Amino acid sequence: MAPGRFITLEGGEGAGKTTQSALLSEALAARGVAVLRTREPGGSPGAELLRGILLGGSVDWAPRAETLLHFAARAEHVAKTIQPAIQAGTWVVCDRFFDSTLAYQGYGQGADRDFIASLIGLLGIAPDLTIVLDVADAVATERRRQRGGEVDRYERLDAAFHARVRQGFRDIAAADPRRCVLLDASGDIQAVHTAVMTAVGTL
Repeated sequence: MAPGRFITLEGGEGAGKTTQSALLSEALAARGVAVLRTREPGGSPGAELLRGILLGGSVDWAPRAETLLHFAARAEHVAKTIQPAIQAGTWVVCDRFFDSTLAYQGYGQGADRDFIASLIGLLGIAPDLTIVLDVADAVATERRRQRGGEVDRYERLDAAFHARVRQGFRDIAAADPRRCVLLDASGDIQAVHTAVMTAVGTL
């Protein structure tokens, strides 16, 4: 059996990752592809437990400790969900992966980026394709406002933090063009979906 493929969607708050990961998963399934849609932090029972700790906002973690918690959740997610699915021939579409830790904890919170890179190397897995959804800060802010609902700890951080995160994702995409595709996600949902499907068609 041929292994599945691993696709991640990245970007800051309000970039449209959740919407686009759902549309991508539906489109793949409609073409007869076995697909699993998942997310980070989370994606397995243990990782979902850590998600609640990380996003709940009850603890102001030191950046390195927060980084390690994300990678603990990720290691569990990879072992229990991602790798078994890929080995079974299923395509995995994941809303966030290790690039988010580099952007949020490294660029956003000032954690040591070399330390994060070393943890990425220890995972033993990398996406076949990463789609980085990029939107202007003002657009992202307005989308978050319109979305409403409960706001997590990262969404509550200031505009300067979100600007650093956005620049982090742009730098990550520029540094790894073979894996990453940077897309302007400020347009309407269908136009962005079409661009996503074009990128996936290169696999």
